[in-house]
Amino acid sequence: MPFRFFFVWIVSMSEVSKKSGEVTLNEFTEDGKLVRKVRSFVRREGRLTKGQEAAMENNWPAMGIDFAQQMLDWKEVFNNENPVTLEIGFGMGASLVEMAKNAPEKNFIGIEVHSPGVGACLMGAEEAGLTNLRVMCHDGVEVFEHMIPDGSLDCVQLFFPDPWHKARHHKRRIVQPAFAEMLRKKLKIGGIFHMATDWENYAEHMVEVMDAAPGYRNTATEGPYIPRPEDRPLTKFEARGHRLGHGVWDMKYERTE
Repeated sequence: MPFRFFFVWIVSMSEVSKKSGEVTLNEFTEDGKLVRKVRSFVRREGRLTKGQEAAMENNWPAMGIDFAQQMLDWKEVFNNENPVTLEIGFGMGASLVEMAKNAPEKNFIGIEVHSPGVGACLMGAEEAGLTNLRVMCHDGVEVFEHMIPDGSLDCVQLFFPDPWHKARHHKRRIVQPAFAEMLRKKLKIGGIFHMATDWENYAEHMVEVMDAAPGYRNTATEGPYIPRPEDRPLTKFEARGHRLGHGVWDMKYERTE
């Protein structure tokens, strides 16, 4: 069954792969050996539904951005000069679609490595008639390194990333000093890095990393955390967590230099 499932996925994704490409770049040593990197994600690919596959096919030309090792021009991408918010790891995309729908005066770009999530996001965007949303199916770190111009983003969002809760896996957490510095360079002065997590230990880790990162200021006024901003939609998962007494921690850091 696993062997058969793997090939079903390849067949269903053959056309999508032509559009979105591989989700990571392979690097090799001088003697031809693959360089194995520590990744902040594990690809948990499922089969695309017919609706998701159709959404990819119909909407990728207008809303999808292929990975390439060249910088993007936001005016060219969106046909306007509105502020740009970028979300890393948008899951199935429901909250990202809602944010774009509620703020037509802003541009949104989402990056997600899981193709069913990209398909679901495009379905939602098509249903909402959005023109201010673009998506990518690639490793967010590589997109930042190769495609995002310095000082061009008004906001970067990272909501509920994999907490890698076991201590031996903490090195895989995406919020690390090098990641904070990479984002800082891409934000405008005054731009915001907005994080949210439902793991208190990860929230503490985020605050520790960001408080030590140069060129940032925590915008919270009482303690390190802020109430959930109204512009971050409450997800069904999060609402269920609240009913069960689970906490959620939001943090916003402003680029100061």
